Amino acid sequence: MSKKECLAMLLAGGQGSRLGALTRSIAKPAVSFGGKYRIIDFALSNCANSDINTVGVLTQYKPYLLHSYIGTGAAWNLDERGAGISILPPYATETGGSWYAGTADAIYQNIGYIESNDPEYVLILSGDHLYSMDYRKMLDVHVKNNADLTISVMPVAWDEASRFGIITKDEDDSVLKFTEKPAQPDSNLASMGIYIFSTDVLVKALKEDAADPESEHDFGNNIIPRMLEEGRRIFCYEFHGFWRDVGTIASYKDTAMLLLGSDPEFNLYDKNFPIMSNAPTRRPHLIGASASVDDSLVANGCGVFGTVSHSILSTDSYVGPRAIVEDSILLPGAKVKAGAHVVNAILGEGAVVEENAKLGSVDKVKDTVVVGDDVVVGKGEE
Repeated sequence: MSKKECLAMLLAGGQGSRLGALTRSIAKPAVSFGGKYRIIDFALSNCANSDINTVGVLTQYKPYLLHSYIGTGAAWNLDERGAGISILPPYATETGGSWYAGTADAIYQNIGYIESNDPEYVLILSGDHLYSMDYRKMLDVHVKNNADLTISVMPVAWDEASRFGIITKDEDDSVLKFTEKPAQPDSNLASMGIYIFSTDVLVKALKEDAADPESEHDFGNNIIPRMLEEGRRIFCYEFHGFWRDVGTIASYKDTAMLLLGSDPEFNLYDKNFPIMSNAPTRRPHLIGASASVDDSLVANGCGVFGTVSHSILSTDSYVGPRAIVEDSILLPGAKVKAGAHVVNAILGEGAVVEENAKLGSVDKVKDTVVVGDDVVVGKGEE
């Protein structure tokens, strides 16, 4: 293959166990979000919008839906000849083979893919974050600084800083210290888990890490601290746009609700930086004559004959006559039948709330109720 400027390696094998029923049968990056999207759409769209057209997607946990959804990459214009998307699951070797042992190990096991494409730089991403970002701006900073590694960071609230890998930097944005989830952070610049490496530096670091029996084979815990000890040129790129890691039910729902309103904090409507998806083609949504819809997203294929308020209805979901859906998310194919009342809930794909059933509570103090894929909530159930 001809030499490429930048290749992306997209880590999409996470189980996302804290999302509970939403990831019982699919990987976290495949979870539906925002009516017509899946979480991985955002990273793939960022690559396409940033003119990074060669992307390796590293999968692991329950990958079938993710593999079939990504397909050839055509939905994101990532199916060019000599470029495009490659699915990279764990594979057997002469020594046996196993699941990826950590983020660095996942990339290490696919060094052959990197070397065959021969890029100058490697962009490493997580497939389970929600944001819009032009990676070209970060790459420009990396090149300008003649960096070995550039880490994308953003300021977070000080009381949240201990949840992240924290960067301490100099006046020239060079990284002085990287601390994974410090109890007493000395900075509020959090790593976003987005890295650009010069390829030769990355390959060397991965091979050294793989040979270390004491390593956890993780970028934050091992690769970056070792590079700092070696005096490598590490810089940070400060990002000030929207970014969320939806690792819990609460953060998933809160982030989804930021899509609503007349001036949403999370904007899906930027024509210059579109979010693309491989959502199935469906008929237009249908709003019945007696229906009421307020401050909600309603995707194609939906049928609404009841009342929907401050909610998100994903592709092919249904709200029957006299049914009420409030402050809730219906994932693809979910159904709320006639007379049912759903509030502060998330219904998994294909889930059903039967006629006149009640689900959830108007008491905002209570946790969001989550119903798994294809689960049926019967009459009279709370």
